[in-house]
Amino acid sequence: MWIEDTAGRRYMDFHGNNVHHVGYAHPRVIAAIKAQLDVLTFAPRRFASDRAVELAEALGSRFRTLTGVAGKVLFTTGGSDAVEVAIKLARLATGRFKTLSFWDSFHGAGFGASSVGGESLFRNGRAVGPLLPGAEHVAPFGCYRCAYGHAVDANGQPNLDQCKLACASMVRYVLEREGDVAAVIAEPARAVPFIPPPGYWRAVREACHAHGTLLIFDEIPTGLGKTGRFFAAEHDGAAPDIVVLGKALGGGVLPIAACIARADLDLAGAWAFGHYTHEKNPVMAAAAVATLDVIEREQLVDNAERVGAYALERLQEMKDRHRLIGDIRGRGLLIGIELVADRATKMPAPDAAERVLYAALSRGLSFKTTMGNVLTLTPPLITTQAQMGQALDILDRSLCEISQGC
Repeated sequence: MWIEDTAGRRYMDFHGNNVHHVGYAHPRVIAAIKAQLDVLTFAPRRFASDRAVELAEALGSRFRTLTGVAGKVLFTTGGSDAVEVAIKLARLATGRFKTLSFWDSFHGAGFGASSVGGESLFRNGRAVGPLLPGAEHVAPFGCYRCAYGHAVDANGQPNLDQCKLACASMVRYVLEREGDVAAVIAEPARAVPFIPPPGYWRAVREACHAHGTLLIFDEIPTGLGKTGRFFAAEHDGAAPDIVVLGKALGGGVLPIAACIARADLDLAGAWAFGHYTHEKNPVMAAAAVATLDVIEREQLVDNAERVGAYALERLQEMKDRHRLIGDIRGRGLLIGIELVADRATKMPAPDAAERVLYAALSRGLSFKTTMGNVLTLTPPLITTQAQMGQALDILDRSLCEISQGC
């Protein structure tokens, strides 16, 4: 998990862009890559290789565990491409072209992926012009900052009797009014991060079923164990029709992504979705097979759940001492600490967040901020409880420094 700058200073990488689940240069992943280089380095996309088949079978098995049905896989070299494969598949399967996704979401930098994404980056200022037609958006779940004005308790939990899952009801409302949406696409747990309220995805799943709409889960940042389950969707009891994986799938070494769909959605026939030159590259597939093996052998999903629970417990204790902390949220090793200038008004504190970030960096801990004021910790799955404790000690001291005492 360690990175080093040109002056020889070392930092714990609690960002890693959600790529370093098994760390950097895990010996099993490196060994698999080296071995594959001596066997087969490239296969034209018209052909498969034994490593690509092995990887597809492994991911298909995981998909069946999640959904209860068989899955088929198409590989790409990046998450944006895999998202766009999912969109094309949804269009073909439903005969519709509209999508419904969420403001403030990110699904990649490709043209189609940025269209279904909800970041202002692709819309304001020097934007690239009109995005894909039919890319509809609604407000996302996010209980601490509920778009529908509902309050949370002191622990950031919603009152479901009061809010009645207004965020999910809006999804149903839009699907009903539009009438012809091909797919809802979303991260099952937002990488910001925000965690869905109980029952949210079950309600959305029911709405999709009622209106002939497919449900696509973008598990690129959250999958492969980040939240303490292999798929983040496992927490919420809602089976998607399509899942997209990427980032960490290549073991923190090589780029590879996958679109996994229900087998009955294999409707394209001779019409190609991909045409990606390196879509089934055997070296990248070997890295991914080794990555899945490491995650299973080293029980990293369980480790993420255990170390994440420890982190959330400690962070709640820190919240009691640091008035800057407005909310703590997360699952597994996807953790957010939202800083506010005032807990009553929830006014964001982006300047304080930036100062905490650099104070922590000076002490050897690297992470990122999201939405300006959310300290976002996404360490690798190999993180031990001792290492998490070390990181949280640094964060605690950094918060003390910024608030000028504890």
